[in-house]
Amino acid sequence: MTDKERFSIAKRIKSFRYAFNGIRYLFRFEHNARIHLVLAICAIVAGILLHISSLEWIAVLFAIGSVLAAEAVNSAVEALADLVSPQYNELIKRCKDLAAGGVLIMAITALLIGLIIFLPKLIFLFY
Repeated sequence: MTDKERFSIAKRIKSFRYAFNGIRYLFRFEHNARIHLVLAICAIVAGILLHISSLEWIAVLFAIGSVLAAEAVNSAVEALADLVSPQYNELIKRCKDLAAGGVLIMAITALLIGLIIFLPKLIFLFY
């Protein structure tokens, strides 16, 4: 059995360190990720204030996690694409557009989830 095949707690801890570095990088350097983070905080505060149910929390948190994960993947695709092809390339453009489109699809889905959960509660507050 080679070193690569053996399970190691130290290696697992190290892999978590790399993942947390990626999350720090995401919020430090990716402007859209910061926008998503602010909106996520708004959704969490609204959920607390409006006393959403456990199932509604699951939907909200899943939507937040999905958008942030999609943004991270999009940022990774863009960085790798820029490394592979610093000059303009139609296929690289397509890859970057597809990755960005995936984030947009997830963000729109998260918005719809938010509207379904929060809009009736907000309407009830004011009527």
